[in-house]
Amino acid sequence: MSPISIAVLAVGMSIDSLLVSVSGGASLRRGCRICDAVLVGAVFAVVQMITPLIGWTAGAAASSYVARFDHWLAFGLLTLVGGRMILLALRADEGEGRETSFIGTPVTLLFTAVGTSIDAMAVGVSLAFIKANIFVIVAAIGATTFLMSAGGVLMGRLIGNRFGRSAEVVGGLVLIGLGCLILREHLAG
Repeated sequence: MSPISIAVLAVGMSIDSLLVSVSGGASLRRGCRICDAVLVGAVFAVVQMITPLIGWTAGAAASSYVARFDHWLAFGLLTLVGGRMILLALRADEGEGRETSFIGTPVTLLFTAVGTSIDAMAVGVSLAFIKANIFVIVAAIGATTFLMSAGGVLMGRLIGNRFGRSAEVVGGLVLIGLGCLILREHLAG
């Protein structure tokens, strides 16, 4: 693959992480620190690097099995995290310090990262067929995901400061919408 193809692939694989990171940053109740953005960027990048490696390793043999449930898994995880964000935002009092963002707990951060990267497994399978240098591609995906996710958290925090609970509800709806989009794409195809 050419460097331009790798860059386009890396950005395309990172878009979901960017959108989710913006919604997570918008729903942070406490002040967003750089370490929050770095943590989200690192977790999303590592998971986004692992899933195409799993797909690449599994190759064509497991692709039909994984393709049967990957969309349902992504839909379920994103809907669960998004629904939790909405419920907590609607229940929270303005003065209350309850965390509604997926960034608030390690488990929901990991579930969200997995939910946004399930489709990368199928990309990994296809990369095995074209005999691409998986390690260069995975490094590009990881670096791009890290930068886009960390930047998304910081950008989302700016949005959250201006729009408060409304931004939290919209963030949850974005996660649910992304899960529905993934499900619809797989069921329609």
